[in-house]
Amino acid sequence: MTGGHRTVIFVSYGHGRHDERENVKTRTLIICTALIAFGAATAAAGTPRRPPNSSFSANVTNPWLPFKPGTRSVFTGIKNGKPSRDVVNVTHTTKKIDGVPCVAIRDLLYVRGRLEERTTDWYSQDSKGNVWYFGENTAELDRQGHVTSTEGTWRTGVHGGKAGIFMPAHPRVGQSGQQEFLKGHAEDHFKVVAVFGKKLLLIKEWTPLEPGVIDHKFYVRGIGVVLEQTEKGGNERNELVSVKRG
Repeated sequence: MTGGHRTVIFVSYGHGRHDERENVKTRTLIICTALIAFGAATAAAGTPRRPPNSSFSANVTNPWLPFKPGTRSVFTGIKNGKPSRDVVNVTHTTKKIDGVPCVAIRDLLYVRGRLEERTTDWYSQDSKGNVWYFGENTAELDRQGHVTSTEGTWRTGVHGGKAGIFMPAHPRVGQSGQQEFLKGHAEDHFKVVAVFGKKLLLIKEWTPLEPGVIDHKFYVRGIGVVLEQTEKGGNERNELVSVKRG
């Protein structure tokens, strides 16, 4: 056991069916911080070489990040200090990106009730169960719905864009890597901070494009991300409030 600072999570979540809807009945997570000891071995850093295209599938079943087509998740929270609502849909659309079949995830972000950003993300899973991120089309909108920026848009195989692992098949404390790469536009990294039993996972994310900003994401096995929040350098938070399975 070695000493260190770690976030302690008290989990409170549940499931129920009503009109085919699976509701998160209580606050997903109640969080506090404390000084405790780390008790897990660390794993080697770095994203491995991308496997052959034939080893990928658009059927993403990793239990930490399952993307079942037709699933709709709703998050509420804060974006730049303003109330936000994020609606994420796993579509039935698939597309080959750089020769790899990917599933499309549609993300609509509302701030103070107005659609402010729309994004389509592309993911694929390799034969070992790792979920890879192959790109995104993103657009920021003004009050009239006109596109004001597409900054952050990138795609594997275009202008040097490279896929990265977004969720490992078997996350281990200390495991890290690059989730995406397009120089100057998409350079997110991740590190597995803690695994609590078999149900809860904490991942830290950051990018050299935004020095000093650190985000934490909490995942529940069988559900996916349930809470994401900026720990340093910002004021953003998104908490899962409902899931409708496909």
